[in-house]
Amino acid sequence: MLNLDLIAANLLSPAVICFALGVFAAYVKSDLRVPQQVHETISMYLLFSIGLKGGIALDNSAGTSILVPLIATLFMGVLTPLVAFYVARNIGKQSIVDSGAMAAHFGSVSAVTFMAALNFAALSNFKIEGYLTALLIVLEVPGIIIGIVLARLMSENRTISVNHVLREAITSKSVMLMGGGLLVGLLTDPKGIEAVSMVFIAPFQGVLAFFLLELGVVALKRLRESKAPLPFMLGFGITMPILFGAIGVIVGHFAGFSVGGTAVFATMAASASYIAAPAAVRMAMPEANEGLYLTTSISITLPFNIIIGIPAYFAVSAMIGDWPTLASLVG
Repeated sequence: MLNLDLIAANLLSPAVICFALGVFAAYVKSDLRVPQQVHETISMYLLFSIGLKGGIALDNSAGTSILVPLIATLFMGVLTPLVAFYVARNIGKQSIVDSGAMAAHFGSVSAVTFMAALNFAALSNFKIEGYLTALLIVLEVPGIIIGIVLARLMSENRTISVNHVLREAITSKSVMLMGGGLLVGLLTDPKGIEAVSMVFIAPFQGVLAFFLLELGVVALKRLRESKAPLPFMLGFGITMPILFGAIGVIVGHFAGFSVGGTAVFATMAASASYIAAPAAVRMAMPEANEGLYLTTSISITLPFNIIIGIPAYFAVSAMIGDWPTLASLVG
């Protein structure tokens, strides 16, 4: 399909319509809100479910080498926070601490955006690699560490415990749930998986759509309440995913991903964390402007990726699908 066809199909998907409904509800000041405990439970369910599905797919693709994709993931995990920090500091003229916070968020990854990309791939019949969930977990940590370390190294207050930050990132809810789900899916036999599939696999798309309904409400609410500079947030929150998504498509293709896998990899690179990164940044840099980094990631980058970015990454990935890969060039 052409790019416009992919965008149109994405706009009419249940997940995107539910997100738009949430934004509309917040715009008209409806009292529509999912209770916090329910929202937290759904979040945990989705994180564990995506890990479980990734573990099952990883088990089915046993024997596949992931060395080159792993190197590509680590490359993006280092590149994105460095670029984000430079842009926020030198072009956006943000403080060192706020630039570090932005780098930590945009250098990490959004599990929800990843889920939306998987959902889009399934609806559009794109095949993807089973080990992408494992790479998602790998990508979540380096950007957080690099963003925080950059801010501390360049500021007068250099007191930072890298061990504490690393522990916070690795033991975060998202990493533990996705990693745990990955292990369960990888180690459980098919009969055991079948017993839980009606709970963790079959309802996934419906639960994701309902979760995005609440995120739509939260996105507009944060945008209204934020006192951070809107022009910078809009520019940064849209430019970074376009740049990182484009780089991700090229790197993913040369790393040997399928067309669908390349697009999901690009989505991972283009996304911004709002679960693991905020917790680590609050601990390491409490003076950072939460209204800036959290509003940009949730209210600008998340909607952009879900509505426009994801179908665009799939379209570009399909366009370059016939390009040679690294393996073909070396071979």
